[in-house]
Amino acid sequence: MSAELIVDARNAVGECPVWVPEENALYWVDIPNGGLQRWDASTGYLSAWKAPQMLACIARTQAGNWVAGMETGFFELTPHNDGSLDTRLLAGVEHPRPDMRLNDGRCDRQGRFWAGSMVLNMGLNAAEGTLYRYASGTAPCAQLDGFITLNGLAFSPDGRTMYASDSHPLVQQIWAFDYDIDTGTPSNRRVFVDMHGFLGRPDGAAVDADGCYWICANDAGLVHRFTPDGRLDQSLTVPIKKPTMCAFGGSRLDTLYVTSIRDDASEQSLSGGVFALNPGVKGLAEPHFIL
Repeated sequence: MSAELIVDARNAVGECPVWVPEENALYWVDIPNGGLQRWDASTGYLSAWKAPQMLACIARTQAGNWVAGMETGFFELTPHNDGSLDTRLLAGVEHPRPDMRLNDGRCDRQGRFWAGSMVLNMGLNAAEGTLYRYASGTAPCAQLDGFITLNGLAFSPDGRTMYASDSHPLVQQIWAFDYDIDTGTPSNRRVFVDMHGFLGRPDGAAVDADGCYWICANDAGLVHRFTPDGRLDQSLTVPIKKPTMCAFGGSRLDTLYVTSIRDDASEQSLSGGVFALNPGVKGLAEPHFIL
């Protein structure tokens, strides 16, 4: 299956694609540049806004704006047609050290926002990352810790299984958890996939309507699909080395969109772009954050 370049975005670190069906549009972020970007699938028009901090992850709110995980906490973002972006702090996060930010994040099926933190310099191998649960009007609640580079957050179709990964070269694990949908509490952590046995490091993820887990294999130019029992079902190729996160979209939720990292050293001219694949299965609509 060939991947189609839909936006030659040249993002430094493109991440967190989110499909908005009522707009027939894809949103995503460029982390170090604080960029929020939007691609209109009907017209091909690209819009862009800039946040005042590094912008790592987003989720749509019921009101039609965004909740975002940034450097210092959780924010509400309201983009305007004139290119301006209103930014309001919802809840701060007290990192254990100053050189940290939030990273991968998304909503659970009940509309609670989850995001993990990380030390900016992955080369320090610092396991200081924490996974936070954030519900509107409350303080961020630390649920799990000890991560170097938390990624791969996703939830099963019934919401009762949570997935997370650590993409650092020293870890490369994907875990599954039992998830209490009433309290928003993960438990019974177990290894879902040891990525040392497969090509690439586990980065951002999505779950399809069959309950299978799609994970971007960073450094390998692949997107793997694992069945709920952890078996590799298929691998799709993208024409760049560092895919970062995938999301289902399109009018029938049967297109898989993939963001990527700009890798000038590899001389891959398409790196940092956003790609579309036909995976042969349908995905699930992303839940809205209840603000």
